[in-house]
Amino acid sequence: MTGAAGHELPVTMFAVFGLAKALEEFCERIGISSVVGQILAGVILGPGLLNYVQPNELLGVLAELGVMFLLFQVGLEVKASELVKVGGTATLTAVLGVAVPFVLGYAICTAWGSTSIEATFAGAAMVATSVGITAKVLAAQGLLHMQSAKIILAAAVIDDVIGLLVLAVVSGMAEGSVDYTQLGTAAALAVGFTVLIAGFGSHAAGRLARRTESLRVAESEFAVAMVLLFGLAVLSSKIGVAAIVGAFLAGMMLSESAGQRLHDLTYGVSELLVPFFLAGIGLRLQLSIFSNRSTLLLGLAILVAAVVSKVAGCGLGALASGRAEAIRVGVGMVPRGEVGMVVAQIGFGLGVVSQELYGVAVFMAVMTTIIAPPLLKWAYRDAAPV
Repeated sequence: MTGAAGHELPVTMFAVFGLAKALEEFCERIGISSVVGQILAGVILGPGLLNYVQPNELLGVLAELGVMFLLFQVGLEVKASELVKVGGTATLTAVLGVAVPFVLGYAICTAWGSTSIEATFAGAAMVATSVGITAKVLAAQGLLHMQSAKIILAAAVIDDVIGLLVLAVVSGMAEGSVDYTQLGTAAALAVGFTVLIAGFGSHAAGRLARRTESLRVAESEFAVAMVLLFGLAVLSSKIGVAAIVGAFLAGMMLSESAGQRLHDLTYGVSELLVPFFLAGIGLRLQLSIFSNRSTLLLGLAILVAAVVSKVAGCGLGALASGRAEAIRVGVGMVPRGEVGMVVAQIGFGLGVVSQELYGVAVFMAVMTTIIAPPLLKWAYRDAAPV
């Protein structure tokens, strides 16, 4: 690359990464989660304030890699057997964490005057959970050993499968037809893939690890881990669930056999890429749509509903684990992040979601992501880190 185009990559990376890390340092010094600082870097640089950096394909790729490595890193700290133990609670948590936000979002938008299909897309945007944000906060605080953390991670995987089905139905309604056979096949594949990897992945990875010791390629354990990460991410995408689910499952497969060197290298790559994921969320916030008072009130109503519905719905699902753990689970499922934006973008692209409601959905996704870290810090204030 030469000329102006050649400068775009380093300038963009310098601006986003540099400000994200500077604000991370500032937030850490004043006792705020570093996640908030990195998201605010995107808000400051993007259309929300300075309009210096626009969301683009380059940042999108870096962000996607960032969240994949983040979930892979979290997976390395979690054993499949531990998630299986909380499977029943996680399933109930995920189901209620989908149903309550969907109904509440639909009701609010219908009362605002939205069409039925537009309100349905709004409800669907409130369903998804961006587990990358919660995982980042819990990992940084050394809290992944907590039962609530395991419920959150397991519920988020189940949530992603349910969200896939909800989005498929809603998109089909917008296009005039729903293929229930294809929907059932996608659900069976998604569930089967997840159960297979969670149930037998660790054993297979252990055998694979013993074979990598004879490889001559540099950093052979890391190289094989990356092949596994990207391979499962591809399989997840082909089946219809998010690539980050595959990345998480890849890490979980290796959790019992991974050496310290793999942990260290993964951590280094994550520290490079995750700021682009977090700042990328902030970049999409546009405050100009709130010049209209009605839209502003809708945005605030949706934001409150997004927080309350997840805390109440997911918390109720995890109530059997105790009140404190239930609150932690509910708070941990609050952030919508990039997942909620994708749903809104699909509806906007199909022409069934207005510019105002799309902006409200993005506002909700960004603000729940900013609100979640301090709420998590409060919810886990008495928890002992490892």
